[in-house]
Amino acid sequence: MDKKPCIVGVSDFPLSERGRASEGNSELTIQKYCAEEALDQAGLKLSDIDGIAVAGMWGVPGPGLMQPNLLVEYLGIKYPKWIEGTNIGGSTFLVHVNHAFQAINAGLCETVLVLYGSLQKSNMSRVLGDRPALYSNQFEVVSGLPLPVGAYALAAQKHMSTFGSTRETLAEIAVSTRSWATMNENAAFREPLSIEDAMQSKPISSPLHRSDCCLVTDGGGAVIITTEAKAKNLKTKPIYIKGFGECNSHSSINYMPNMDKLEIATHSSKIAFEQAKLNTTDIDITMLYDSFTITVLLTLEAIGFCNFGEGKDFVRNQRTAPGGDFALNTNGGGLSYCHPGMYGIFTIIEAARQLWGVCGKRQLEKPVNALCHGTGGVLSSSTTLILSNESN
Repeated sequence: MDKKPCIVGVSDFPLSERGRASEGNSELTIQKYCAEEALDQAGLKLSDIDGIAVAGMWGVPGPGLMQPNLLVEYLGIKYPKWIEGTNIGGSTFLVHVNHAFQAINAGLCETVLVLYGSLQKSNMSRVLGDRPALYSNQFEVVSGLPLPVGAYALAAQKHMSTFGSTRETLAEIAVSTRSWATMNENAAFREPLSIEDAMQSKPISSPLHRSDCCLVTDGGGAVIITTEAKAKNLKTKPIYIKGFGECNSHSSINYMPNMDKLEIATHSSKIAFEQAKLNTTDIDITMLYDSFTITVLLTLEAIGFCNFGEGKDFVRNQRTAPGGDFALNTNGGGLSYCHPGMYGIFTIIEAARQLWGVCGKRQLEKPVNALCHGTGGVLSSSTTLILSNESN
């Protein structure tokens, strides 16, 4: 039997009131909903799950310190063979898919459930700015740098100084992402956004304005990975994991090697492309973590969709918007769709849906290969995942 790992089910949590979960939900009910929806899509049962991967910022300190334990108990998963609780920030869930691939391929387990859930908007729990002045953070925290936005603002200022990108460059990204969100019924922000609107939005941390910053929402998602052999008897066509790479370089922005180049993304994507035996011209849809507009600009250059310094020209004239020739963040991204604190899982969910052809108004025409990229911390960790609806 072929153990080739593939994605067979995904789900995201329905939101209302500009990104808020309905009353009565918890992080656990969100994850249970997503698990059940993804299982139903694939035609699987919870009893089929023998591996679990979960991470998040909820319940810390407390039960959230051991989230896989709590989810196994809550969902009633019986004696899983494989458990993953790695947390390296927003890029985490792409790492989970990578590690699940390796575990399934090695025969350690057969079917893995990757989960995430958050109520950070409802609970008003976005407290990353309250980090203690410990270890490398002792320098930036005491100097008053707002986190995480201040770290990304430093990178944006450096990129503008080095390569000549502008606030209008960043506005191009915000506007094109919002254009995709207008076609996503689950997006928190669906109102049209113009370049002028973006340029005139409220300053947050120079040079970043409100339109350059990700949302603060509730949300959750699930991804199910199993073997190609098992997928043959399921309801969905398998989405194959062609390549993956991971890399990191620092915790504090003070120690980022080159603030105008996301070099860890260059390393992780190089590994992924080599494994997949593909290159940037083979990619039909690109899903990049967009914690801030500058994150997208840095990632496009680092992965090699354009050369360093050419991002400002690459995104010009709404090239990445609907109708453009480069499909980017077609669900509306963390800038307009949702951002529950750790966004990476949603890049996988949208990529899989596009490859299945189930995205309705925003559906691309027959995409074959998708690239997902996660960025965690303050440009600290990078994970790249290449998916395809073709086996070879």
